[in-house]
Order: sequence, then C-alpha cells, then structure tokens
Amino acid sequence: MMKRLTLTATFIGVFAITSFGQVNQRKENQQDRIAQGVQSGQLTAGETANLENKERALNGEIRADRKADGGKLTQAEKQQINRQQNGLSKQIYTDKHNAASDHFGNSEVGRRQENQQDRIAQGIKSGRLNAGQTANLENREAALNHEVNADRKYDNGHLTNAERKQVNRQQNHLSRAIYKAKH
Repeated sequence: MMKRLTLTATFIGVFAITSFGQVNQRKENQQDRIAQGVQSGQLTAGETANLENKERALNGEIRADRKADGGKLTQAEKQQINRQQNGLSKQIYTDKHNAASDHFGNSEVGRRQENQQDRIAQGIKSGRLNAGQTANLENREAALNHEVNADRKYDNGHLTNAERKQVNRQQNHLSRAIYKAKH
C-alpha cells in the first residue's frame, strides 16, 4: 500500500511539474518567435506591442489562477490557457506573414531604428525584457516610427535637419529606456 501511495504521489508531482513546464515552455517558445519576428522585420513595432500586451495579460491571468489555487492550475484553467496560447500563436503567425514589415533603410535614422529593434529582440530572447516592458518599448518605437514616416511623407521622403535632430533625441531617450529595462 505504501509503495502504491508513493508511486501515486510521484506521478502527481511529475504531472504538476510537467504541466507547469509545458505552460512556461510554450510561453518561452512564443517569446522566441516574437523576438525572431522583430529581428527579421516581419513584425512591426505596433504588432509586437499588441502581441506583448496579450502575452502580459495571459501571464497575469496565469499568476492569478495559480495564486487562487495554491500555486497550481486546475485542469479547466490549463485547457483555457492552452486555448489562449493557441490564439496567441495564430496571431503571431498572422502578424509575421502579413504585408506589414519594418525595414528601415540605410539612413542614419533607419539604422538606429533597426539597431534598437535588434536590442529589443535580444532582450525578449534572453528573458531580460518581460512582456510589459517589451510592450511599452514597442509602443514608443511604433509612435516614433509613425512620426518619422509622417515627416517623410510631408517632405517628399526626406527629413529636414531639424527633424533629424528631433528624431535623434527621441531615439536617444528610447535607447536609454531599452538599456534601463534590460538591466
């Protein structure tokens, strides 16, 4: 009887660790897919911010469910999380394979934008940036990209010297924010 009880307890412990590990591994895999999309330019800053906001909400839900259930997830919660992760996975795929992309060109502004996206992607991949930090940085990056694009449209595809200086200051602020968030 004792052997049977020990075996059952071991099985339950392994199952709990496995389900916990599966949720975390899936989350990590999706973060890697997002980082790869940022790095390759397949995901725009706006798309990345949206995905990271969804990831942050799901992470918060998982934490709340675990807290309410003594650190564990019920079978129903696991199924719900799996459905939500499936939806997020589909969204990542859709966003990576749509026509929108972030390719910044060879200008100094474009090279800095690309460099900062690479730094954000590295932070996602290494785990130094969580979903909330990434969403915040990507929202700021998206706003700056929108501003640059609007300025270029207004000036026949070019930025004036004053606009370049302004964008450079904003990129400096964003660069410092990336550094602070990663450290």
